[in-house]
This record gives sequence, structure tokens and C-alpha cells, in this order.
Amino acid sequence: MDILLVEDSPTDVLLAQEALEHAKVLNKLHIVSDGVEALDFLRRLPPFENAIRPDLILLDLNLPRKDGREVLSEIKADPELKRIPVVVLTTSKAEEDILRAYGLHANCYVSKPVDFEQFTYVVRAIETFWFSVVSLPTSD
Repeated sequence: MDILLVEDSPTDVLLAQEALEHAKVLNKLHIVSDGVEALDFLRRLPPFENAIRPDLILLDLNLPRKDGREVLSEIKADPELKRIPVVVLTTSKAEEDILRAYGLHANCYVSKPVDFEQFTYVVRAIETFWFSVVSLPTSD
């Protein structure tokens, strides 16, 4: 899997890398540090013209330049991006943030510090079920 991690904290980047290693998910991790960079990466705007389209986005909510909530809203409103699963990975445990994330169609909400077992379950479930459902032929 190609994974885009949107995280501004170097410590949390290391923890996310450790969680992915623990989950034994074969991946290539792309890291951006704010919401503007995330959208530029996803839309392949400079300097990300050659960026791949990730299979999964791990998104922090509290980001500089553009809040993760806005980023999630823009991803899910964009016809070219909305099918990419998004896991909100954040320190916020506020009910308002959880409800809003799911209301904006986040696929999962994981609180930091990351519970490795929960994170492993989430990533494997997305890898197993999301990709098998998305890859099914449509009858359009």
C-alpha cells in the first residue's frame, strides 16, 4: 500500500511509522506536514506533480496552514479523491471531532497515543475489505 501520512509532529511521525511496522503492512510511506501540502500532494500540484495516488490517508486533525477537518472535507468532496480511505489519527478525543469526522465520511477515527492492536486491526481491515470492495466491477 502507498500511504500518505499528514502529520506535523516529528514524534508522531515516528510513532505512526512504528505502528505501521507493528501492523506488518507492506507500504511506502509518503509524509507531508500540513493540510495545504496534503491537498497539493493528492491533487499532484507543484512540487508533487509526480506523486502517486495513495491507497490510504492517515490524517491528523490539528495541522498548520489548513486544518485536518477542512482537508477531510475537501478530500471527500473531490470526485477524484473521495474513494481513498481516510483514517483520522489524532490526539483529539472530543465527541464533536469524532462525530464531525464520521459525518465527513472518515473511514475510521484512531486516537493518539496509538493503541497498536487497534491500529493494526483498522489498517488490516481497510487493506482487506476496502480494496476488495472498491476493486469489484461496477454494473454502470
